Amino acid sequence: MNPRIPADYEEVGRWLRSFAASHGKREDSRLEASVEMGDAREGRSYGLRFVLGSLTSPPPGEPPAELGYREVAEGRTRFAWCEALAERIRRDAHRLSEVVKPGGSGAA
Repeated sequence: MNPRIPADYEEVGRWLRSFAASHGKREDSRLEASVEMGDAREGRSYGLRFVLGSLTSPPPGEPPAELGYREVAEGRTRFAWCEALAERIRRDAHRLSEVVKPGGSGAA
């Protein structure tokens, strides 16, 4: 991916959703990534949540993980940034997956 090729807000959001889903599914294949891109965020930021069964992390009512548009647009072209984000995603996904496993507490 060439960092000099401009990417609009929607395209970067699609990349983030795909990246998050790909790395989250490494912890649990049932995990889904949700990227919030509503009106209040348009062109500024993304809110990232994970869904596994009936659980959401962060839970509804709590703010999602925040990522700035410029941060993601520029970071997606850098290996170290992507690696750090992937580790964060896998850690969050693992925590959610542990809750859903038999014997888990049932709350994220």
